[in-house]
Amino acid sequence: MKLYSREKLKNIVAKLKKNGKKIVFTNGCFDLIHAGHIKVFERAKALGDVLIVGLNSDSSVKRLKGPNRPLVNEKSRAYVLSALEPVDYVTLFSEDTPAQLIAQLEPDILVKGGDYKINEIVGRDDVKKVVRVPLLKGRSTTELIKKIVKLYG
Repeated sequence: MKLYSREKLKNIVAKLKKNGKKIVFTNGCFDLIHAGHIKVFERAKALGDVLIVGLNSDSSVKRLKGPNRPLVNEKSRAYVLSALEPVDYVTLFSEDTPAQLIAQLEPDILVKGGDYKINEIVGRDDVKKVVRVPLLKGRSTTELIKKIVKLYG
C-alpha cells in the first residue's frame, strides 16, 4: 500500500525534490471513488513527476460531511487510492483542511476540482502553482449517494 505517515512522507518528498522531481498534491475525502476523481488524479499526475493524495481521516470526514459519513473507512479508502496508477503516495490528515499538511510537504503544484474557486483553495499560497480540473458533469459522491438512497432507501 502507498499509505505513509506525514513524517515519513515529508522525508521522501525532500529526497524527491533534491533529485529534481516535481511534486503534485491533491486532497479529499474520496468516500466513493468515481470517474471524476480518476480524471483529477490523471490530470494531476500529468502535471509533475509524483502525485501525493492527502486523504481526510474518518473523523475529519464526519465533521465535514455529517454523522453518516464516511461510507467507507479510511483504511479502505487509502487502499483503493493506493491501487490507482496515477497515485504515488497517500497520507491521512485529521484536520478539517489540508493547510498544515501542504505547508509541511511543500508540493510544487496543488490540484483541485473545478468546483472550487481559486480563493477557496486551501494551501494556494504555499505552492508555486494551483490547477483546477473541470468537473465531469453528473459525477459526484453526493449524487451517487442520492441515487442509492432513491433505489434502496
